[in-house]
Amino acid sequence: MHPRSVPLDLTGRVVLVTGGTRGIGAAIATAFLDVGAEVVVSGRNEPDELPKASDGTRAATFAACDVRDPDAVSTMVADIVERTDRIDVAVNNAGGSPPAETATASPRFARAIVELNLLGPLYLAQAVHHPMMIQAEGGHIINIGSVSGRRPSPGTAAYGAAKAGLANLTATLAVEWAPVVRVNQVTAGLVETADARHHYGDESTLAAVHATVPMGRMALPAEVADACLLLCSPLASHVTGAELLVHGGGERPAFLAAAQPSTGR
Repeated sequence: MHPRSVPLDLTGRVVLVTGGTRGIGAAIATAFLDVGAEVVVSGRNEPDELPKASDGTRAATFAACDVRDPDAVSTMVADIVERTDRIDVAVNNAGGSPPAETATASPRFARAIVELNLLGPLYLAQAVHHPMMIQAEGGHIINIGSVSGRRPSPGTAAYGAAKAGLANLTATLAVEWAPVVRVNQVTAGLVETADARHHYGDESTLAAVHATVPMGRMALPAEVADACLLLCSPLASHVTGAELLVHGGGERPAFLAAAQPSTGR
């Protein structure tokens, strides 16, 4: 169990996590359940098991939604607000992309990736804007970004471009909607999810990937989740338009591996 000591109590608050049924999204859902929030996770298909609090006493509820469909997003948010009379935190976590050569990727593929990773977060932000603006406590939108939006993203060009756009969207909405709605971004580097283990291969390959991170390992999904809790805590009450990097120090410059160290003589 990942220890959690953030002094945060969100009892009575409602949190929506898109793509919250697995991986990083499920860890984010668990983190908010741990601090007392009522959590709704969305996805296109309901999983066999929904995220639970660490002690197993409470579970998230599920809302079927394809975030690429603005009407579906609006309906989902309206249903949540009708049931709970509020929405306090919206986490735009749904995203991702399979690898594809840019020269041959189809327009349909590129459009789907941009819709999922950029337009989906915009649609959700627009849908939660009104209920958050009329709440006495306001609200908070957290976008889950990627280091692919900060550096070249060969093999996932549309994804990297969409994540770069997400960072701009975060900063823009923070300015437009302050001071009532805070909008921030948690930008993840390499994260050791079940999908990552499958993608990178055997244990020796995984160890080599860990070694590329200055901190010596990939992040745990719970560490990305803890960054979301930090941004929702009183410790970040004046933080909006920010990008919090959870990447273990980033990536070592490639030239360091190629350069010959000076002997000083």
